Amino acid sequence: MLELAKHIIETKKGEFDPSKFNDRYEAAVAELVKAKLAGKPVKVAKTAKAPKVVDLMEALRASVGQGALKADKRKPAKKAAYVARPKRLRVATFNVNNINKRLPNLLAWLEATQPDIVALQELKAKDADFPVGALQAAGYGAVWQGQKTWNGVALLARGAEPVVTRRRLPGGEDDDQARYIEAAIAGIVVASIYAPNGNPQPGPKFDYKLAWMKRLIAHAAELKAAGVPVILAGDYNVAPTAIDIYPTRSWDDDALIQPAPRRSFRRLLDQGWTDAIRHLFPDQRIYSFWTYWRGRFDRDHGLRLDHILLSADLAGCLVEAGVHRDERGRDGASDHAPVWALLER
Repeated sequence: MLELAKHIIETKKGEFDPSKFNDRYEAAVAELVKAKLAGKPVKVAKTAKAPKVVDLMEALRASVGQGALKADKRKPAKKAAYVARPKRLRVATFNVNNINKRLPNLLAWLEATQPDIVALQELKAKDADFPVGALQAAGYGAVWQGQKTWNGVALLARGAEPVVTRRRLPGGEDDDQARYIEAAIAGIVVASIYAPNGNPQPGPKFDYKLAWMKRLIAHAAELKAAGVPVILAGDYNVAPTAIDIYPTRSWDDDALIQPAPRRSFRRLLDQGWTDAIRHLFPDQRIYSFWTYWRGRFDRDHGLRLDHILLSADLAGCLVEAGVHRDERGRDGASDHAPVWALLER
């Protein structure tokens, strides 16, 4: 836009050329300026409204079927009872590191483990390239937010269609990175999260990481205040404590283990969220990510970056959790392994 302003100021009335501007916003403004300079009437189109955020209660009702939620009319809607939630739910999060390249691995894992809800990250695919047909054939409904080359998140539901409630975090209106999607599945609000890596640090990428996590913390507080069951699952790109990385000094300068993002993750937990893995295994070294370098997987030189956080009501349903470590060792595998949790009520 600065170049557009400079062109307006420096050119003569009859020499203004809107063709210099390829960006669709700048081009639209340039055409308006040209019309104004020529003395023609200017018609300004109405600004497109931002996508509506679906009401959480409406989405939850839709995710379990009509009449599945029985609300006490004397109390606010957020106090509704979720009577149709399945008695057993297996939830998982999996950074697939290119969904089309790893599709055979993903489909084999889905068939072998049959998770009910899956959060996927790092799709590395445009929306049009998401393999929805293959996933439907495997028995999963899907919603996704794709992005070419980098990022991308999705949610899968076995035998159901997720009901989207959000496709990005609130705030950061200029942030076009596909890192968050949220939907109602089986009477639960589920988010797939792909937090920024933040390297190199210090620098703008690290600043973006901290700002993004701040937005996540703020939105998580809103979800908690809504009084509905919530799962925040994904690749947080944070190894929260010293036991979430193998003993080494080689990562000391890496953004994944810096004090600031660790504090951010701690602030998130302090809202009342339960880290499923750490709740059941408070002192055990458990990893979900191993780089492709120097035989790190074979030597179990890993980090725990992928987390399933549960709201208080779901934390009381947690009975098992773990990492499908063997998936990391398969041919063509992602550098992450799926993390899972079993909920029973």
